[in-house]
Amino acid sequence: MRHTRYALALGALMLTGTAFGQVIPPATGTSAPPAAPAAPPTPVAPAKSAPYGGGMKINISPDGSKYLRFLLWTQVYARYTENNTGTLRAPSQPKESQVDFGIRRSRMVLIAQLNPRFLIYTHLGINNQNSVSGGVAPTVDGKKPQFFIHEAVTEYKVNKYLSLGGGLHYYNGISRLTNASTTSILPMDLPLTNFPTIETTDQFARWLGIYAKGRVGKFDYRVAMDDAFLTNLASTPLSLGVTTPATTTTPAVSTGTGVANFNPQNTSHVYQGYFSYNFLEPEANLLPYTQGTYLGTKRVFSIGSGFLYSKDAMYSRAAGSAVNITSAVTADPFANVGTNKHDMVMLGFDAFYDAPIDTASSTALTLYGVYYNFNMGPNFVRFVGAENPGYGTAPLRGNAVPLSGTGGVFYGQVGLLLPKKLLGPKARLQPYVAYQHANYEGLKTTSGDTRGVNIMDAGVNLLLDGHNAKVTLNYRPRPDFTNVNDIQYRTELTLQTQIFL
Repeated sequence: MRHTRYALALGALMLTGTAFGQVIPPATGTSAPPAAPAAPPTPVAPAKSAPYGGGMKINISPDGSKYLRFLLWTQVYARYTENNTGTLRAPSQPKESQVDFGIRRSRMVLIAQLNPRFLIYTHLGINNQNSVSGGVAPTVDGKKPQFFIHEAVTEYKVNKYLSLGGGLHYYNGISRLTNASTTSILPMDLPLTNFPTIETTDQFARWLGIYAKGRVGKFDYRVAMDDAFLTNLASTPLSLGVTTPATTTTPAVSTGTGVANFNPQNTSHVYQGYFSYNFLEPEANLLPYTQGTYLGTKRVFSIGSGFLYSKDAMYSRAAGSAVNITSAVTADPFANVGTNKHDMVMLGFDAFYDAPIDTASSTALTLYGVYYNFNMGPNFVRFVGAENPGYGTAPLRGNAVPLSGTGGVFYGQVGLLLPKKLLGPKARLQPYVAYQHANYEGLKTTSGDTRGVNIMDAGVNLLLDGHNAKVTLNYRPRPDFTNVNDIQYRTELTLQTQIFL
């Protein structure tokens, strides 16, 4: 019996040793048992995107002072347009109205800074592609739009007050809107009157030249000296007149109209600048683009003034002046037909206000107004339609309106960011109204009265992620100037989607 008790006690001790074997250090020469597998890490919640950030940034130095940035955006249109009178949609195919689709802009900006004093950026992209225009042959073909360089700039920071740069740049004069960012526009689009020389003496509102920019206290400035691009317009002194055909006894005669046009022989420099004073918070000025609306994230009140001057940029022939069209005139009209040269002088005066109204509901107000005075030679008027749905080269085709001319222009806009949570926790609504009134001396009725230009836009932005993802619905009753004595208003209804990264 005693031996039995010894056996049971020894067995119990052996079982106890086995049970506690995992916490007793292993004997010398034996391996430890495998550890229990670790629990998987808790997934990190995605960071909330900023409503208007600096693009996708790759830091090259630990402190982020050396970096490479990418900015990408695309704006797509779905649009119903009542066309101007006589519009063709295809060869010999008149069209009163249509629903069409297009790419208003698709762009990319690359920015690199490897030294605090040196900056380089390049801006590329396409514009205004639809099924009938904007392609290789812009007025008659929508396929394969030209992907071209909008800007290519190198810049050196002299000190905190001054930076110098050069290249194909966007440091424009005249107004804030002439330097506008196309990603943060308050209404669906810019009025385009802010680009009075676009694609004539400039390259899509950009210039080849040098510039200086900077800030002293609350005063911002930018000035530039640029080359005038050759206009690539089919304009000669003969095109500034009306031709009377030859008869059996008299030669053909060209009679001047007294209407100016861009001078194809202009090789002078262009001088421009814009100056502003900001009473409230400062605005970023690393890049040339001015913000359209801050969506309540800043308090900005800025007033500004700008100019553009180009010697002999325009030319004309006096009304009634006549010249016989001979072989010499036909061969070289610039040498054999007299013209008058005109300096181009443009001035702008504007004010911009953008601030929150109520911080609790995140409401905000945006106001902007500008007055332009354009001197572009006698009776000059230019018609342009953005992403024009009309076929051919007729200046009044499709959705064209008077873009610029000698005279005065007022443009204003107002927008209201409605309270948050109106559509849920993320989506925001921002209704707006924009209005333009112009008096161009070249738009006269048969009685000699100047016909004013009135263009109104009304719409709403649906901000899904600030300017980074938004949808805009815009209504425009567009004036049709086919008959200046009887202006008709045509409906445009456009839905635009924008993604900006």
